[in-house]
Amino acid sequence: MKSNVFSFHIKKQGPASSRLGVLETPHGVIKTPAFIFCATKAAMKCLTIEQLKACDTQIILSNTYHLMLQPGPEAVRHFGGLQQFTGWHGPMLTDSGGFQIFSLGHGSVADEIKGRRRMGQKTLLKINEEGASFRSYINGQEYLLTPEESIRVQRYLGADLIVVLDECTPYHVDKSYTKASMERSHRWALRSLSAYKKEDNGSQKLYGIVQGGTYPDLRKESCDFVNNHSFFGHAIGGSLGANKQEMYDVVALTMSLLSKDRPVHLLGIGGIRDIFEGVLQGIDTFDCVHPTRIARHGGALVKPWNRSHDLKREHINLRNSQYRLDNNPIESDCGCATCQNYTRGYLHHLFKIEEILAFTLVSQHNAYFMNNLMKMIRNALETDSLMEVYNIWCQNMQESQLNVSNTVSCS
Repeated sequence: MKSNVFSFHIKKQGPASSRLGVLETPHGVIKTPAFIFCATKAAMKCLTIEQLKACDTQIILSNTYHLMLQPGPEAVRHFGGLQQFTGWHGPMLTDSGGFQIFSLGHGSVADEIKGRRRMGQKTLLKINEEGASFRSYINGQEYLLTPEESIRVQRYLGADLIVVLDECTPYHVDKSYTKASMERSHRWALRSLSAYKKEDNGSQKLYGIVQGGTYPDLRKESCDFVNNHSFFGHAIGGSLGANKQEMYDVVALTMSLLSKDRPVHLLGIGGIRDIFEGVLQGIDTFDCVHPTRIARHGGALVKPWNRSHDLKREHINLRNSQYRLDNNPIESDCGCATCQNYTRGYLHHLFKIEEILAFTLVSQHNAYFMNNLMKMIRNALETDSLMEVYNIWCQNMQESQLNVSNTVSCS
Protein backbone atom coordinates (compact mmCIF):
# COMPACT_ATOMS: atom_id res chain seq x y z
CA MET A 1 0.00 0.00 0.00
CA LYS A 2 1.38 3.40 -0.96
CA SER A 3 2.33 5.93 1.69
CA ASN A 4 2.12 9.70 1.42
CA VAL A 5 5.86 10.26 1.21
CA PHE A 6 7.41 13.11 -0.74
CA SER A 7 11.01 14.22 -0.76
CA PHE A 8 13.64 15.69 -3.04
CA HIS A 9 17.27 14.88 -2.48
CA ILE A 10 20.29 16.10 -4.45
CA LYS A 11 22.74 13.21 -4.62
CA LYS A 12 25.54 14.96 -6.45
CA GLN A 13 26.43 18.31 -7.99
CA GLY A 14 27.80 18.28 -11.53
CA PRO A 15 29.44 20.85 -13.82
CA ALA A 16 27.90 24.32 -14.05
CA SER A 17 24.67 24.01 -12.04
CA SER A 18 23.78 20.44 -13.03
CA ARG A 19 22.68 17.98 -10.39
CA LEU A 20 21.79 14.35 -9.91
CA GLY A 21 18.74 13.85 -7.72
CA VAL A 22 15.96 11.65 -6.44
CA LEU A 23 12.33 12.79 -6.30
CA GLU A 24 10.21 10.54 -4.13
CA THR A 25 6.40 10.38 -4.49
CA PRO A 26 3.69 8.09 -3.09
CA HIS A 27 3.57 6.23 -6.42
CA GLY A 28 7.30 5.75 -6.84
CA VAL A 29 10.74 7.27 -7.06
CA ILE A 30 11.90 9.44 -9.98
CA LYS A 31 15.60 9.56 -10.73
CA THR A 32 16.47 13.04 -11.98
CA PRO A 33 17.15 14.55 -14.45
CA ALA A 34 14.06 12.92 -15.98
CA PHE A 35 11.72 13.33 -18.93
CA ILE A 36 7.93 13.38 -18.41
CA PHE A 37 5.78 12.05 -21.24
CA CYS A 38 2.51 13.79 -22.08
CA ALA A 39 -0.57 11.60 -21.74
CA THR A 40 -2.62 14.76 -22.22
CA LYS A 41 -6.12 13.27 -22.17
CA ALA A 42 -5.18 10.40 -19.83
CA ALA A 43 -3.76 8.45 -22.77
CA MET A 44 -0.51 8.41 -24.70
CA LYS A 45 -1.18 8.79 -28.39
CA CYS A 46 -0.37 5.50 -30.14
CA LEU A 47 1.24 3.86 -27.07
CA THR A 48 -0.18 1.63 -24.36
CA ILE A 49 0.78 1.94 -20.72
CA GLU A 50 2.56 -1.41 -21.03
CA GLN A 51 4.66 -0.08 -23.91
CA LEU A 52 5.54 3.02 -21.91
CA LYS A 53 6.66 0.86 -19.01
CA ALA A 54 8.72 -1.34 -21.33
CA CYS A 55 10.54 1.82 -22.44
CA ASP A 56 11.56 2.51 -18.79
CA THR A 57 9.30 5.54 -18.44
CA GLN A 58 9.36 6.98 -14.92
CA ILE A 59 6.56 9.55 -14.93
CA ILE A 60 3.78 10.86 -17.18
CA LEU A 61 1.53 13.92 -17.10
CA SER A 62 -2.09 14.64 -17.96
CA ASN A 63 -3.93 17.88 -18.57
CA THR A 64 -6.47 19.47 -16.24
CA TYR A 65 -8.23 21.48 -18.94
CA HIS A 66 -8.97 18.54 -21.22
CA LEU A 67 -9.93 16.13 -18.44
CA MET A 68 -12.29 18.59 -16.77
CA LEU A 69 -14.23 18.59 -20.06
CA GLN A 70 -14.05 14.88 -20.85
CA PRO A 71 -14.65 12.59 -18.98
CA GLY A 72 -14.86 15.11 -16.10
CA PRO A 73 -13.01 15.09 -12.76
CA GLU A 74 -15.86 13.33 -10.96
CA ALA A 75 -15.65 10.41 -13.38
CA VAL A 76 -11.87 10.06 -12.87
CA ARG A 77 -12.37 10.28 -9.11
CA HIS A 78 -15.01 7.53 -9.35
CA PHE A 79 -12.35 5.19 -10.76
CA GLY A 80 -9.90 6.07 -7.99
CA GLY A 81 -7.86 8.76 -9.72
CA LEU A 82 -5.72 8.81 -12.83
CA GLN A 83 -3.43 5.95 -11.81
CA GLN A 84 -6.34 3.55 -11.43
CA PHE A 85 -8.22 5.00 -14.40
CA THR A 86 -5.30 4.65 -16.82
CA GLY A 87 -3.53 1.62 -15.38
CA TRP A 88 -0.37 3.69 -14.91
CA HIS A 89 0.60 3.10 -11.28
CA GLY A 90 3.72 5.22 -11.26
CA PRO A 91 4.26 8.92 -10.51
CA MET A 92 2.07 11.44 -12.33
CA LEU A 93 1.87 15.19 -12.77
CA THR A 94 -1.09 17.29 -13.87
CA ASP A 95 -0.74 20.79 -15.22
CA SER A 96 -3.23 23.43 -14.20
CA GLY A 97 -5.01 24.33 -17.43
CA GLY A 98 -3.13 27.62 -17.60
CA PHE A 99 -1.43 26.74 -20.86
CA GLN A 100 -4.84 26.34 -22.50
CA ILE A 101 -5.66 29.91 -21.41
CA PHE A 102 -2.63 30.92 -23.47
CA SER A 103 -3.42 28.78 -26.48
CA LEU A 104 -7.10 29.72 -26.58
CA GLY A 105 -6.34 33.41 -26.24
CA HIS A 106 -3.39 33.79 -28.57
CA GLY A 107 -3.76 31.09 -31.22
CA SER A 108 -2.25 27.64 -31.56
CA VAL A 109 1.19 26.64 -30.36
CA ALA A 110 2.46 26.36 -33.94
CA ASP A 111 1.25 29.87 -34.72
CA GLU A 112 3.05 31.30 -31.70
CA ILE A 113 6.28 29.41 -32.31
CA LYS A 114 6.36 30.49 -35.96
CA GLY A 115 5.60 34.09 -35.14
CA ARG A 116 2.11 34.12 -36.64
CA ARG A 117 -0.42 36.06 -34.61
CA ARG A 118 -3.49 34.44 -36.07
CA MET A 119 -6.12 33.71 -33.45
CA GLY A 120 -7.09 30.12 -32.87
CA GLN A 121 -10.54 28.73 -32.23
CA LYS A 122 -12.67 31.42 -30.57
CA THR A 123 -13.45 29.52 -27.39
CA LEU A 124 -11.89 31.88 -24.83
CA LEU A 125 -14.49 34.33 -23.56
CA LYS A 126 -12.69 36.34 -20.90
CA ILE A 127 -9.66 36.40 -18.60
CA ASN A 128 -10.01 38.51 -15.46
CA GLU A 129 -9.11 38.44 -11.79
CA GLU A 130 -11.60 35.68 -11.06
CA GLY A 131 -10.24 33.28 -13.68
CA ALA A 132 -10.73 32.34 -17.32
CA SER A 133 -14.13 31.70 -18.86
CA PHE A 134 -14.37 29.70 -22.07
CA ARG A 135 -16.61 27.50 -24.16
CA SER A 136 -15.97 23.78 -24.39
CA TYR A 137 -14.56 22.78 -27.77
CA ILE A 138 -16.63 19.59 -27.37
CA ASN A 139 -20.17 20.90 -26.93
CA GLY A 140 -20.02 24.68 -26.50
CA GLN A 141 -20.83 24.60 -22.77
CA GLU A 142 -19.46 27.55 -20.80
CA TYR A 143 -16.89 26.96 -18.06
CA LEU A 144 -15.06 29.17 -15.59
CA LEU A 145 -11.60 27.97 -14.63
CA THR A 146 -10.51 29.63 -11.40
CA PRO A 147 -7.47 28.84 -9.24
CA GLU A 148 -9.75 27.10 -6.77
CA GLU A 149 -11.46 25.06 -9.48
CA SER A 150 -8.13 24.05 -10.99
CA ILE A 151 -6.95 22.72 -7.63
CA ARG A 152 -10.28 20.93 -7.05
CA VAL A 153 -10.07 19.25 -10.44
CA GLN A 154 -6.43 18.26 -9.90
CA ARG A 155 -7.30 16.84 -6.48
CA TYR A 156 -10.00 14.69 -8.06
CA LEU A 157 -7.58 13.59 -10.81
CA GLY A 158 -5.22 12.49 -8.06
CA ALA A 159 -1.77 13.04 -9.60
CA ASP A 160 1.17 13.15 -7.20
CA LEU A 161 2.44 16.52 -8.44
CA ILE A 162 0.06 19.36 -9.25
CA VAL A 163 0.51 22.93 -10.45
CA VAL A 164 -0.92 26.37 -9.66
CA LEU A 165 -3.15 28.08 -12.20
CA ASP A 166 -1.34 30.69 -14.28
CA GLU A 167 -1.63 32.54 -17.55
CA CYS A 168 1.13 31.55 -19.95
CA THR A 169 2.03 34.73 -21.78
CA PRO A 170 3.19 34.44 -25.43
CA TYR A 171 6.29 36.00 -26.93
CA HIS A 172 4.73 38.79 -28.94
CA VAL A 173 2.99 40.72 -26.11
CA ASP A 174 4.67 43.78 -24.63
CA LYS A 175 6.27 44.18 -21.21
CA SER A 176 3.30 45.94 -19.64
CA TYR A 177 1.00 43.04 -20.50
CA THR A 178 3.62 40.50 -19.40
CA LYS A 179 3.97 42.29 -16.04
CA ALA A 180 0.22 42.54 -15.46
CA SER A 181 -0.23 38.89 -16.43
CA MET A 182 2.61 37.80 -14.12
CA GLU A 183 1.19 39.73 -11.19
CA ARG A 184 -2.25 38.18 -11.78
CA SER A 185 -0.64 34.76 -12.01
CA HIS A 186 1.00 35.41 -8.63
CA ARG A 187 -2.37 36.27 -7.10
CA TRP A 188 -3.85 33.16 -8.68
CA ALA A 189 -0.93 31.15 -7.27
CA LEU A 190 -1.71 32.36 -3.76
CA ARG A 191 -5.34 31.36 -4.22
CA SER A 192 -4.21 28.00 -5.60
CA LEU A 193 -1.94 27.50 -2.58
CA SER A 194 -4.74 28.43 -0.17
CA ALA A 195 -7.18 26.02 -1.83
CA TYR A 196 -4.54 23.30 -1.80
CA LYS A 197 -3.79 23.76 1.91
CA LYS A 198 -7.46 23.63 2.90
CA GLU A 199 -7.76 19.99 1.85
CA ASP A 200 -4.15 18.83 1.95
CA ASN A 201 -4.07 15.20 3.05
CA GLY A 202 -0.45 14.61 2.14
CA SER A 203 -1.15 12.75 -1.11
CA GLN A 204 -0.14 15.59 -3.47
CA LYS A 205 2.46 18.35 -3.67
CA LEU A 206 2.05 21.72 -5.35
CA TYR A 207 4.44 23.46 -7.75
CA GLY A 208 4.57 27.22 -8.18
CA ILE A 209 5.22 28.68 -11.65
CA VAL A 210 7.76 31.32 -12.61
CA GLN A 211 6.57 33.80 -15.23
CA GLY A 212 7.98 37.09 -16.49
CA GLY A 213 8.65 36.44 -20.16
CA THR A 214 12.09 37.47 -21.40
CA TYR A 215 12.42 40.41 -19.00
CA PRO A 216 15.14 39.87 -16.35
CA ASP A 217 13.55 42.15 -13.75
CA LEU A 218 10.18 40.38 -14.08
CA ARG A 219 11.80 36.94 -13.92
CA LYS A 220 13.61 38.03 -10.73
CA GLU A 221 10.35 39.29 -9.22
CA SER A 222 8.62 36.02 -10.06
CA CYS A 223 11.49 33.95 -8.65
CA ASP A 224 11.36 35.94 -5.43
CA PHE A 225 7.63 35.26 -5.26
CA VAL A 226 7.85 31.47 -5.57
CA ASN A 227 10.91 31.27 -3.32
CA ASN A 228 9.03 33.06 -0.54
CA HIS A 229 6.01 30.75 -0.54
CA SER A 230 5.66 27.16 0.54
CA PHE A 231 5.60 25.40 -2.83
CA PHE A 232 7.14 21.94 -2.96
CA GLY A 233 8.71 22.61 -6.34
CA HIS A 234 9.09 25.22 -9.05
CA ALA A 235 8.07 25.18 -12.71
CA ILE A 236 9.48 27.57 -15.31
CA GLY A 237 6.75 28.74 -17.67
CA GLY A 238 5.78 31.49 -20.05
CA SER A 239 7.56 32.71 -23.15
CA LEU A 240 11.25 31.88 -23.11
CA GLY A 241 12.39 33.93 -26.07
CA ALA A 242 12.62 34.40 -29.82
CA ASN A 243 15.36 31.83 -30.40
CA LYS A 244 17.18 29.00 -28.69
CA GLN A 245 19.98 31.13 -27.26
CA GLU A 246 17.49 33.55 -25.73
CA MET A 247 15.67 30.59 -24.19
CA TYR A 248 18.91 29.25 -22.70
CA ASP A 249 19.69 32.71 -21.30
CA VAL A 250 16.23 33.08 -19.73
CA VAL A 251 16.44 29.61 -18.17
CA ALA A 252 19.97 30.29 -16.86
CA LEU A 253 18.91 33.58 -15.28
CA THR A 254 15.82 32.00 -13.74
CA MET A 255 17.72 29.03 -12.33
CA SER A 256 20.33 31.34 -10.79
CA LEU A 257 17.56 33.02 -8.79
CA LEU A 258 15.55 30.00 -7.62
CA SER A 259 15.97 28.16 -4.32
CA LYS A 260 18.38 25.24 -4.75
CA ASP A 261 16.60 22.83 -2.43
CA ARG A 262 13.40 22.38 -4.48
CA PRO A 263 12.86 20.35 -7.67
CA VAL A 264 12.56 22.46 -10.82
CA HIS A 265 10.49 21.54 -13.87
CA LEU A 266 10.90 23.18 -17.30
CA LEU A 267 7.47 23.27 -18.91
CA GLY A 268 7.03 22.14 -22.49
CA ILE A 269 10.67 21.82 -23.58
CA GLY A 270 12.01 18.54 -24.97
CA GLY A 271 14.60 18.96 -27.74
CA ILE A 272 17.84 17.05 -27.18
CA ARG A 273 20.05 20.16 -27.16
CA ASP A 274 17.48 21.94 -24.99
CA ILE A 275 17.59 19.14 -22.43
CA PHE A 276 21.38 19.20 -22.23
CA GLU A 277 21.37 22.98 -21.78
CA GLY A 278 18.62 22.72 -19.15
CA VAL A 279 20.46 20.00 -17.25
CA LEU A 280 23.57 22.17 -17.11
CA GLN A 281 21.47 24.93 -15.54
CA GLY A 282 20.06 22.57 -12.90
CA ILE A 283 16.67 21.59 -14.40
CA ASP A 284 15.42 18.35 -12.83
CA THR A 285 12.47 17.41 -15.05
CA PHE A 286 11.28 18.23 -18.57
CA ASP A 287 8.09 17.52 -20.51
CA CYS A 288 7.14 17.88 -24.13
CA VAL A 289 4.98 16.23 -26.79
CA HIS A 290 7.87 16.50 -29.27
CA PRO A 291 9.08 12.84 -29.22
CA THR A 292 5.67 11.34 -29.96
CA ARG A 293 4.42 14.17 -32.17
CA ILE A 294 7.32 13.91 -34.62
CA ALA A 295 6.91 10.11 -34.58
CA ARG A 296 3.46 10.46 -36.10
CA HIS A 297 5.03 12.42 -38.96
CA GLY A 298 7.82 9.93 -39.60
CA GLY A 299 10.42 11.49 -37.32
CA ALA A 300 12.66 9.01 -35.51
CA LEU A 301 15.13 10.37 -32.96
CA VAL A 302 18.70 9.23 -33.55
CA LYS A 303 22.06 9.70 -31.86
CA PRO A 304 24.59 12.06 -33.49
CA TRP A 305 26.73 9.21 -34.79
CA ASN A 306 23.66 7.70 -36.52
CA ARG A 307 22.83 10.89 -38.47
CA SER A 308 24.99 10.12 -41.48
CA HIS A 309 23.21 12.50 -43.86
CA ASP A 310 22.18 15.40 -41.63
CA LEU A 311 24.16 16.24 -38.50
CA LYS A 312 22.13 19.38 -37.84
CA ARG A 313 18.85 17.62 -37.06
CA GLU A 314 17.91 15.45 -34.11
CA HIS A 315 15.84 12.96 -36.09
CA ILE A 316 15.57 11.23 -39.45
CA ASN A 317 12.38 11.31 -41.53
CA LEU A 318 11.37 7.76 -42.37
CA ARG A 319 8.91 9.00 -44.99
CA ASN A 320 11.82 9.98 -47.22
CA SER A 321 12.44 7.76 -50.24
CA GLN A 322 16.04 7.10 -49.25
CA TYR A 323 14.75 4.61 -46.66
CA ARG A 324 12.59 2.54 -49.05
CA LEU A 325 15.17 -0.22 -49.39
CA ASP A 326 17.03 0.38 -46.11
CA ASN A 327 17.51 -2.96 -44.34
CA ASN A 328 18.79 -1.41 -41.10
CA PRO A 329 16.82 -0.65 -37.94
CA ILE A 330 16.31 2.97 -36.96
CA GLU A 331 19.45 2.57 -34.84
CA SER A 332 21.58 -0.56 -34.71
CA ASP A 333 22.72 0.30 -31.18
CA CYS A 334 19.18 0.81 -29.82
CA GLY A 335 17.55 -1.73 -27.51
CA CYS A 336 13.93 -0.76 -28.13
CA ALA A 337 11.44 -3.34 -29.41
CA THR A 338 11.05 -1.46 -32.71
CA CYS A 339 14.76 -1.51 -33.51
CA GLN A 340 15.03 -5.13 -32.44
CA ASN A 341 12.33 -6.25 -34.87
CA TYR A 342 11.78 -3.82 -37.76
CA THR A 343 13.78 -2.14 -40.51
CA ARG A 344 13.72 1.43 -41.73
CA GLY A 345 12.44 0.09 -45.04
CA TYR A 346 9.44 -1.56 -43.41
CA LEU A 347 8.65 1.54 -41.37
CA HIS A 348 8.91 3.65 -44.55
CA HIS A 349 6.42 1.27 -46.17
CA LEU A 350 3.98 1.63 -43.25
CA PHE A 351 4.04 5.41 -43.53
CA LYS A 352 3.54 5.28 -47.29
CA ILE A 353 0.45 3.06 -47.00
CA GLU A 354 -0.79 5.22 -44.11
CA GLU A 355 -0.80 2.31 -41.68
CA ILE A 356 -1.24 3.59 -38.10
CA LEU A 357 1.07 0.86 -36.85
CA ALA A 358 3.88 3.15 -38.03
CA PHE A 359 2.87 5.73 -35.42
CA THR A 360 3.08 3.17 -32.63
CA LEU A 361 6.40 1.68 -33.69
CA VAL A 362 8.21 4.99 -34.11
CA SER A 363 6.60 6.46 -30.96
CA GLN A 364 7.88 3.41 -29.09
CA HIS A 365 11.40 4.03 -30.38
CA ASN A 366 11.28 7.73 -29.50
CA ALA A 367 10.01 7.04 -25.97
CA TYR A 368 12.80 4.53 -25.41
CA PHE A 369 15.30 6.97 -26.92
CA MET A 370 14.30 9.80 -24.55
CA ASN A 371 14.40 7.60 -21.47
CA ASN A 372 17.77 6.20 -22.52
CA LEU A 373 19.05 9.73 -23.13
CA MET A 374 18.09 10.76 -19.60
CA LYS A 375 19.63 7.58 -18.17
CA MET A 376 22.86 8.36 -20.05
CA ILE A 377 22.84 11.93 -18.66
CA ARG A 378 22.35 10.64 -15.11
CA ASN A 379 25.19 8.17 -15.58
CA ALA A 380 27.41 10.95 -16.93
CA LEU A 381 26.67 13.01 -13.83
CA GLU A 382 27.50 10.02 -11.65
CA THR A 383 30.82 9.43 -13.44
CA ASP A 384 31.82 13.11 -13.84
CA SER A 385 31.68 12.89 -17.63
CA LEU A 386 28.73 15.17 -18.44
CA MET A 387 30.71 17.75 -20.41
CA GLU A 388 32.32 15.04 -22.53
CA VAL A 389 28.90 13.59 -23.32
CA TYR A 390 27.50 17.09 -23.95
CA ASN A 391 30.21 17.80 -26.52
CA ILE A 392 29.62 14.53 -28.36
CA TRP A 393 25.87 15.09 -28.57
CA CYS A 394 25.61 18.82 -29.10
CA GLN A 395 28.64 20.11 -31.00
CA ASN A 396 27.10 19.51 -34.44
CA MET A 397 23.59 20.72 -33.75
CA GLN A 398 22.51 23.89 -35.49
CA GLU A 399 20.81 26.50 -33.37
CA SER A 400 17.17 26.91 -34.37
CA GLN A 401 15.93 30.44 -35.01
CA LEU A 402 12.28 29.60 -34.48
CA ASN A 403 10.47 31.43 -31.72
CA VAL A 404 10.33 29.38 -28.55
CA SER A 405 7.36 29.24 -26.19
CA ASN A 406 5.95 26.95 -23.54
CA THR A 407 4.52 23.90 -25.35
CA VAL A 408 3.12 21.75 -22.56
CA SER A 409 -0.14 19.84 -22.94
CA CYS A 410 -0.63 19.65 -26.66
CA SER A 411 -0.41 16.04 -27.82
